[in-house]
Amino acid sequence: MKKIWEKLFKNNTEMPPAGQGVTTQPVKPPKHVSEAETAPLSEEQINEIAYLGQRIEPQQLIAGAARSVGKTRDKNEDSLFLHTSLIGALSSSLPFGVFIIADGMGGHQNGEKASATAVRSMGNYLISKLYASLYGLNPSPPSESLQEIMKLGITQAHQNIIEAAPGGGTTMTAVISIGTQMTLAHVGDSRAYAIYLDGRMQLLTRDHSLVKRLEELGQITAEEAALHPQKSMLYRALGQGEAPEPDIFTASLPNPGYLLICSDGLWGVLSEERIFQIISESISPQRACQNLADAANAAGGPDNISLILVRLSD
Repeated sequence: MKKIWEKLFKNNTEMPPAGQGVTTQPVKPPKHVSEAETAPLSEEQINEIAYLGQRIEPQQLIAGAARSVGKTRDKNEDSLFLHTSLIGALSSSLPFGVFIIADGMGGHQNGEKASATAVRSMGNYLISKLYASLYGLNPSPPSESLQEIMKLGITQAHQNIIEAAPGGGTTMTAVISIGTQMTLAHVGDSRAYAIYLDGRMQLLTRDHSLVKRLEELGQITAEEAALHPQKSMLYRALGQGEAPEPDIFTASLPNPGYLLICSDGLWGVLSEERIFQIISESISPQRACQNLADAANAAGGPDNISLILVRLSD
């Protein structure tokens, strides 16, 4: 296992430098339970509380996911992939996870098929490349690092989209998590956040949109960017032209805290303060995902909504 670990995590690049990964000021926590209006708990809520109150051994990844077509779209062009497991014997196991979100580009032919092809291709590539080696079933571990594997997976997904969904385009944000480390690959304007219990939300990805680039260059303000009519126009996406150069880095999972991966149907509608509030008030990652999707729809649901929320068990 040590030899495989050294190969996978060689030549790591840490989180993006300042200006790419943006740490917000802590958001105001929700009011204390004693100040809030209360209501009797349902049997389901009581069972969830009893379950979450138990220490989980061995440590593992607890994940939730949700998708919604939104309020204004006829079909859902977002796709997601979620896999969690444990590597090794129970006494010395490591949490393992693969998490992917792809947002098919609206207005492009085959956007829905492009995103589905992207997550299937990337998910299959990562699992087939890593699973046997990590479980000791393959005596020859991968010669590439995780970052190199992620880049090869992005390139393969891009080519598969061109063949299976010509004219289609999609974003992709993919994360491999092994133990307490994660490697992230990103193309487009879906996002990943590290969310900490004190209210900090760190944006881990950079939007590959023309409007965001204008904002980075100081030509428009963040407020102007949010209202710009072409804010969804991307300069980097899968399935369009040459294979894109993904942003890739390795970092520690937020612990204690959460990893959130989502399409712009969520982050473009709900503020960071609202996202943190909903997560902190939800009883589990799955319930938080459902509540976040409901909140985005309640705010108008102008786009498809997809999200994955992950935390390490205590």
